[in-house]
Amino acid sequence: MWREYSSGYIRNNRSSGITVIAAAFLSTLLLSLLCGVFYNLWKYEVERIEREEGSWQSRIMGEFDPEDIQAVQSFASVTNVEVWEEESGETVLDLYFQNMRQVLEDTPKVARLSGVSQENVSYHHALLSMYLVRDPEDPAPRLVFPFFILVTLLASISLIVILHNAFAVSMNDRIYQLGIFSSVGATPNQIRTFLLQEAAVLCILPILAGILLGIAGSAGIMEILNVIGRDIPGRQPTVFGYHPLVFAVTALVSAVTIWISAWIPARKLSRITPIEALKHTEEAKLKRRKNPRILAAVFGAEGELAANALKAQQSSLRTASFSLVLSLLAFTLMQCFFTLSAISTRETYFEKYQNAWDIMVSVKDTKVDQIEEAEEIRSLPGVESAVVYQKVTAKTLIAEEEISTDMKAIGGFSNASGEQAIQTEEGWLVHAPLVIMDDSSFLAYCEQIGVTPRLDGAVIRNQISDVTDPDFRHARSLPYLKEENSKRTVKNSEKEGAWAQLPVLAYTEEVPVLREEYGTEDPYELVHFLPVSLWTAVKEKIGENGEGSIIRILVKEPVTQEALNGIESDIAQLLDEKYTIESENRIQEEETNDKEIHGMMLILGGFCVLLALIGISSVFSNTLGYVRQRRREFARYLSVGMTPAGLKKMFCIEALLIAGRPVLITIPVSALSVWYMLRMSYMEAGTFFDEAPVLPVAVFILAILGAVAFAYYLGWRRVRKIDLVEALRDDTMF
Repeated sequence: MWREYSSGYIRNNRSSGITVIAAAFLSTLLLSLLCGVFYNLWKYEVERIEREEGSWQSRIMGEFDPEDIQAVQSFASVTNVEVWEEESGETVLDLYFQNMRQVLEDTPKVARLSGVSQENVSYHHALLSMYLVRDPEDPAPRLVFPFFILVTLLASISLIVILHNAFAVSMNDRIYQLGIFSSVGATPNQIRTFLLQEAAVLCILPILAGILLGIAGSAGIMEILNVIGRDIPGRQPTVFGYHPLVFAVTALVSAVTIWISAWIPARKLSRITPIEALKHTEEAKLKRRKNPRILAAVFGAEGELAANALKAQQSSLRTASFSLVLSLLAFTLMQCFFTLSAISTRETYFEKYQNAWDIMVSVKDTKVDQIEEAEEIRSLPGVESAVVYQKVTAKTLIAEEEISTDMKAIGGFSNASGEQAIQTEEGWLVHAPLVIMDDSSFLAYCEQIGVTPRLDGAVIRNQISDVTDPDFRHARSLPYLKEENSKRTVKNSEKEGAWAQLPVLAYTEEVPVLREEYGTEDPYELVHFLPVSLWTAVKEKIGENGEGSIIRILVKEPVTQEALNGIESDIAQLLDEKYTIESENRIQEEETNDKEIHGMMLILGGFCVLLALIGISSVFSNTLGYVRQRRREFARYLSVGMTPAGLKKMFCIEALLIAGRPVLITIPVSALSVWYMLRMSYMEAGTFFDEAPVLPVAVFILAILGAVAFAYYLGWRRVRKIDLVEALRDDTMF
């Protein structure tokens, strides 16, 4: 009986079935895209970690004899052991386990078996976290995988809120019929079951189609990311992959999401008593009418009727409006955020340092005093200047009497954290980075600041930002020290007793022309600039801790990508045989940054569009279902003298209200959010408005307006075919 009734209803109410199918398809497509993209991003990150840091899972260090190694290899859960030695002579065992969830439990057992203390045990936290293996002692929790799960969960909840409206409209059409079934003996469980079965029949194929298209779409997104990131230095191309488990998870999440969306209205309808169901009419919903004065004044009687009609369907329209608000708000905020980010990056980095560097060459594992090709680089065609330098971490002690009056006025070190400044009996211990420049460049720097060029002293950046003012864009700079001491003592950051005195040539607020940011992460750092000659004399006392050297190159005008590529090629030929180098140029980096932003905007914009389509499908189902339910209402309007033109006008007003409400809600919320983002970034409003994403947001709004208008157009085509006699006699459209 139920099968015959459901098949007959679906056949005679195709529009209702189509909207349910469309909503299920789009929802599954969105979830499939999320799962497919997230899986490939996760896979790419795992591959990157394994490529850069290794695929080992845990590691033990110590002295091992062959029997110890054999015992470790024979441990039940260990699948492989890699043995190697450090430069210090210690033996390292890299362990691999059958199940990563056994790593934290079994590695200590392996260590005890081989006689190694727990202090010599380490874990590959970055890799383990990708498999949701979380060590409480991990100093830097990785949240990539949990973030993916959270986004999928939030997407499912949002879809449930949106989707259940499509099922509710379809099911609410049959309250009267369900009342008849209930009156002749149908139980609530039977009614709920057949409604869910009907929903399952409608959604099986859309779920499969959505999953398959989502797989293809995620593959396309990965290929787009490859195209965008093709020229990004060091980036490996993404190889699309799809695991059967991802398909199973996608199908399960989609099915559960759609089942819950259908179960909510089915459960509600199954609990309606036969009397309530048989009494159900739309007229009952319209008894309490309010007089919408504004709409009546602007649009006349049609405006009043439209407002009352939408008021009667407030609950069902709420979810449709929610989906449209959510999609429009997400799209608008995404566009504004990336616009702000692009402007901020350009102003605070590319424009700020565009005259400081064109090419940066990193020379790995090589100290600045080991590089002898500085003059050859400067003589290359097209090179205006080149600076070879190295950064070394150190600390220095600042006595209270050394602090400038201006710095004391902003609280001295009272606002510094324990990592930025450590108070001792003699004063404050702060970070003192050493920037070691090749002699020729340091002499040029001395001339730049008006100091007699010498190689037997250091220049100190005597500047600190007003830490009491959060406006980092227009930070006020103050003198740091009183500029009285002719020598400064610097200490090794890691070794006790390693220190040296540096003669001070000058205190200055002017820094050398380098791509370096000073005092941004730690405003209390006291930066020292010194030549290689001085560093050679004191490095044994302080100790070296730098990772490598950097070559900063400025190019003669005009600076083009072709010119930078040519100079990079010349430098590679000059240095490649002797050193391990990596090179980057300013124009390429700026293009890479733009590509990354556009790629993220493309992906997130696509998800916003899908969310809008789901909302629009909800509007379609609500509109067409509502028109069907209001057949008698329209017939009465026409019977008392309303013209088809007047009814059409009422439809236009309703469509305007449904589509206009999300816009009216989104605009002030977006404006408030943008205002907050501008305030937090301290960007002038005029700068943002010059590049505000007005066009894409306007296109998105017009698309929503057009979709809602089209839904009402389809409804109007049905209304034009109304037979007044039949409509006044029957509640259904068919």
